[in-house]
Amino acid sequence: MGFDPWDAAFVADPYPAYRELREQGRALWWEATGQWLVPHYADVSALLRDRRLGRTYLHRFSHEEFGREAPPPGHEPFHVLNDNGLLDLEDPAHARVRRLVSKAFTPRTVERLAPAVDRLARELVGQLLADGGGDLLTVVAEPLPVAVIAELLGVPEADRAPLRPWSADICGMYELRPDEETAQRAVRASVEFSAYLRELIAERRKKPGEDLISGLIAAHDDEGRLSEQEMISTCVLLLNAGHEATVNTTVNGWWTLFRHPEQLASLDSEKLSTAVDELMRYDTPLQMFERWVLDDIRIGDTVIPRGAEVALLFGSANRDPARFERPDALDLVRADNPHLSFGAGIHYCLGAPLARRELTASFGALLADGVPPLKLVREPRWRDGYVIRGLDELLVEF
Repeated sequence: MGFDPWDAAFVADPYPAYRELREQGRALWWEATGQWLVPHYADVSALLRDRRLGRTYLHRFSHEEFGREAPPPGHEPFHVLNDNGLLDLEDPAHARVRRLVSKAFTPRTVERLAPAVDRLARELVGQLLADGGGDLLTVVAEPLPVAVIAELLGVPEADRAPLRPWSADICGMYELRPDEETAQRAVRASVEFSAYLRELIAERRKKPGEDLISGLIAAHDDEGRLSEQEMISTCVLLLNAGHEATVNTTVNGWWTLFRHPEQLASLDSEKLSTAVDELMRYDTPLQMFERWVLDDIRIGDTVIPRGAEVALLFGSANRDPARFERPDALDLVRADNPHLSFGAGIHYCLGAPLARRELTASFGALLADGVPPLKLVREPRWRDGYVIRGLDELLVEF
């Protein structure tokens, strides 16, 4: 069917294969990973909101009851960290943790960071300009969200160097069929990152500040407070989700703009908000989102039983002609754009406003008056990995 996440040509351009999948049906069995592929927008959108599916099944079933094997004991540090984060919790635990995190991670929190986000974006672009160009990924795209999340959490500048490597190693486990070497890197990063955050949380308990960790410590309601593990998992999730999406949207977005020079030439600050959302729709950084089937569901003529796993294809859904007019065309002023790149339902991305703010700041700084137009030095390579899809580098000059 052309769907091959381990093939470099597919990763570079999965959209023709998605078109074939949509033509073949609404739910397609994929033997390679034992999953049902769901390629249509209406189905993906509905299933993201369907409580008969879950990111986990352990709130209702044991591994044995669900017909699944427990993870190897040696992977436990990763799973403890991952399973206590908002992304992999289900109600009632999800509702409780999200409510408490929302008390600390408010729109006001994001707005308070706005001047720092804009300043950082200008400084990073200034460095790229001073160098006459370079790798947009490592000079601008990566440092900005990592610095913003670190600022949000209250991580001192001297401690920030390991954040990106820790995140990259942990996120390796979200790819399809990760090998044991990938798992061990994720376990090591989980142990080290968790240990660091325990120390930081202990410091903030003694001396609270204006940062998010202090806010998480203070957040409480009638049901109590966040546990230390929930705080640690929340902080790690904010870094992983918060910067992986922003980094890849930045470089994937510029690669898209370089291939659409007429649209790039017309892009200005007034169009930035709609342009950022269109770039996320056109080439989303998160191509697949997996869910467990907790109770039998029907998709079209196909009944998918409890215990199965569905792979919701965000990249395909965002290019579905049944929902988007001219879906394969880039339209930076597209007004009707309910893309699914931030998810939907109870797991809709809590950090979406911050991600949009960062993206608007970085694109705006590169398009600002006085900054010469960017030019691509050479066609980029795509990183290994499909679920979180991004470029290995993006070399540019002015």
